[in-house]
Formats: sequence, C-alpha cells, structure tokens
Amino acid sequence: MKTIRELIVRMAKDNARWGYCRIQGEMKKLGHNVAKSTIGKALKDGGIPPSPQRPTSWRTFLKAHAGVIAATDFFTVDVWTARGLVTHYVLFVIHHASRLVEIAGVTTNPDAAFMAQVARNLTDPGEGFLRDKRFLILDRDTKFTVQFRRILEEAGVTVVNTAVQAPNMNSIAERFVQSIKRECLERLILFGADHLQHALMEFVAHHYRLERPHQGLGNCVVTASTTEKPTGDVVVADERLGGLLRSYRRTA
Repeated sequence: MKTIRELIVRMAKDNARWGYCRIQGEMKKLGHNVAKSTIGKALKDGGIPPSPQRPTSWRTFLKAHAGVIAATDFFTVDVWTARGLVTHYVLFVIHHASRLVEIAGVTTNPDAAFMAQVARNLTDPGEGFLRDKRFLILDRDTKFTVQFRRILEEAGVTVVNTAVQAPNMNSIAERFVQSIKRECLERLILFGADHLQHALMEFVAHHYRLERPHQGLGNCVVTASTTEKPTGDVVVADERLGGLLRSYRRTA
C-alpha cells in the first residue's frame, strides 16, 4: 500500500490539474482499483492540495515551454588594465531548448542606461535574441532595473523571477557560467577589454556553438552540421585560444 500511495503522490505532483477521478482512472490502467477517499487521504498526508489549488511545478513549466523560454544572468571577469585589475560584468542570454547563447553586453558599469539599451537590443523585431521568445527567467539582482523589465514586457516577453536564493531555478544559465569559466576564462590572464571580448567570441560564437558537445542535448553540438558527416580515417584537432579550447573531427 505504501507503493500505491507514493504513486498517487507522484501523479499529483507531476500533473497539477489532475483531480481524484483522473488519478483514479490512471491508477486503474496500472491495475490498481483505488477509492477516491484513499487518493484524498494520500494527497492530504503528502501535504498536496486539491487540483484547483495545486500550482504547476517549476519542472513541468520549463519542459512545456522550453521552446519559448530564455534565461539571463551576469558573471564577472577580472581584467588587467593600465589602471590595474578591473572587474567586467558580462550579461548573457541562453535559450532553454537549443542551448544557444548570446553575449548581451560587457561593461564595467551595468547602470540603468546600459540595461535599457540591452533590453532594446534583445527585443529588436529583426535581430533581437528574444524576438520569438515569450518568457525570460532572471534572478532578483537589482541590476535588472524596472526600466529593463518594462521594455521586455512591452515587447511581449514575460519576466519570470526566480525565488530568493534559489539558483537551481535558473540552472541552465548557471551551468553555462560554470562551463565558460572552468573551460576558458579561469585559465586565461586577460589584458584589456579587447582581450576579454576576443576570448568570449572564441568560446561562445565558435567553440560552444559549433564544436562543443552538450550533455543537455544528448552530446550533440548546438548548431549541428546539415552536411553529410566526413568518413575519413584521419582525426584532426581544431584549436582555439592557443590550444586552450580543442575539438576533434574526421577529415573529409
């Protein structure tokens, strides 16, 4: 009976709109004739409210809307300049379904004017990264100003705030930060803003998008080649940033 109760709870958590009768029918398909009162008690014991009061889980929301969801976040990079070590703020956006990434802006001063211009660029109807997206996940960082949010909302992009101190709610963006820092930026001594821009371009526009396999995509690359795969016996290595970034391919 414990297993049946666990199954009832699982169904209710996975399906916010399923009431007692719907769960009862699903259980019958699995060979369990369960009374509605039993289902009600199992949900009550599990602290799960009836279906009209049960919110859709975060996991379900992300899976159902992955094609129109993007996420954004900042990460910082220290760069050596003539004035000494200067912190640069890198703002990026990532598409949940494809894992496609774009560097939205790099600055030493992410003020309101910078954020407003970024919002306009992202929602540009011709080339903006968010032009075909409906949701943008971001945290409660004050750098995401009221004006920034308003520009997005006016363009039809719903801003979705993560909970306080809940980085797992923006896990795909957090995973990208880990990747670019561990595989690239933490292994470089950067001299000047141009050097930083070059490193970001090499990693994001080339290595990450065209060469690097991604576990979240079944170990495929973000932009898969539409041409026939080479079948040559010779395997060669392509190198970027002096061999810091490396990928392998068969020759034609």
